[in-house]
Amino acid sequence: MTTPPDVLRCAYTELVVTDLAASRAFYVDVLGLLVTYEDSEAIYLRAFEEYLHHSLVLRRGPVPAVAVLAYRVRAEADLALAEAYYRELGVRVERRPAGATRGIGEAVRVQDPLGFPVEFFHHAEHTERFTQRYDVHGAGALSRLDHFNVTTPDVPAARAYYEGLGFRVSEDIRDNEGTVYAAWMFRKPTVHDVALTGGDGPRLHHLAFATHERHQILHICDHLGALRRPEMIERGPGRHGVSNAFYLYVRDPDGHRVEIYTHDYYTGDPDNPVISWDVHDNQRRDWWGNPVVPSWYAEASAVLDLDGNPQPLVARAEAREADVTIGADGFSYTAGEQGFKLGQQV
Repeated sequence: MTTPPDVLRCAYTELVVTDLAASRAFYVDVLGLLVTYEDSEAIYLRAFEEYLHHSLVLRRGPVPAVAVLAYRVRAEADLALAEAYYRELGVRVERRPAGATRGIGEAVRVQDPLGFPVEFFHHAEHTERFTQRYDVHGAGALSRLDHFNVTTPDVPAARAYYEGLGFRVSEDIRDNEGTVYAAWMFRKPTVHDVALTGGDGPRLHHLAFATHERHQILHICDHLGALRRPEMIERGPGRHGVSNAFYLYVRDPDGHRVEIYTHDYYTGDPDNPVISWDVHDNQRRDWWGNPVVPSWYAEASAVLDLDGNPQPLVARAEAREADVTIGADGFSYTAGEQGFKLGQQV
């Protein structure tokens, strides 16, 4: 097998949005992302610690979808490795010239074996890093892009594919029968660059930005409350069992899901242990045992092929996490007669 490219980390996402002004109001005015460049068709955004040209592109289009998930590779030579690797896998491969995406150098874009449009690049234009520009930081300042979470029907197959790219597993969710419901995989030394959620796919469940402090997440909740837009808060704030991170899930004007995320842990040592969670453990998704709203399990963003057409969905054949955990009330936590029994099936 051809040597795979040396992936450093998740690097940027391009979302298709239907109303660029409404999306700008959400991502810039509420979440506080910085505008690197914008015109009538697209907005290029970054978080305060980021010095590459962008970590999020919002592009105007007729149907909300994900146009690309991008990973940065260690060197320009990795582009040739990526091209050869994916051609050997038998998927569609495009070599893209510098500037095909504003601010990005030469790149290789593929329709990966899971059906996702994925780009690999090394060079990107540098811009000002705002780490110490406290004069412009909002109270909810976002630090950096942290991860993607993708919905895919066969989690073990997706795990094997990403392991072929050199990703490692930090945590997963499974049951005693061996069904794997989700897995978290990393290249940078945090819990994940990509999470694999079992469901009909390919779809993007969410992209996530990190903050430094929990109070920054709480400020975003207050900001949306002040705007009388609480419906944009889908889930949280809370603390995950998986990853240990403090979290909030919000939905943008088109329904794309964004997680705001802080305080996971270091995974960079070679013997970092894998943590497996029982699917019946109600603390896996929320450490406090709060319910997971049904939309969080059911809804996700469509993805496009390399021609810009929506990818057809493949149904998950194995059991779904929502089937195991959502009760008659539509939520994933039910207290029995003896009250709450955290860490057990109730």
